[in-house]
Amino acid sequence: MTYLVKGTENTGEGGAGLMVERSTAHEPLRECVKNALERYLENLQGHPTGDLFDLVMTEVEGPLLETVLRHAKGNQSRAAELLGINRGTLRKKLKLYDLL
Repeated sequence: MTYLVKGTENTGEGGAGLMVERSTAHEPLRECVKNALERYLENLQGHPTGDLFDLVMTEVEGPLLETVLRHAKGNQSRAAELLGINRGTLRKKLKLYDLL
């Protein structure tokens, strides 16, 4: 099962978030991200945006860490190995995203 990005949705906090739905199509994650960004920029309708890099990294990194840690059944050493980072870096990032 893969996920397709549909566009943006109002998060209720004054911002827009990425909206994703399940699909039986086999679209690579790269394409999902590309499509989401294209739709996000289109939905801005010319309004300025800044810190796009930080926005995207925050939107992706938090769920990535959470999902990998769950997959590793809470084992931080295993999660760090899966991510290709050291455990100290993982712990720092987990604290950043309140995942500890």
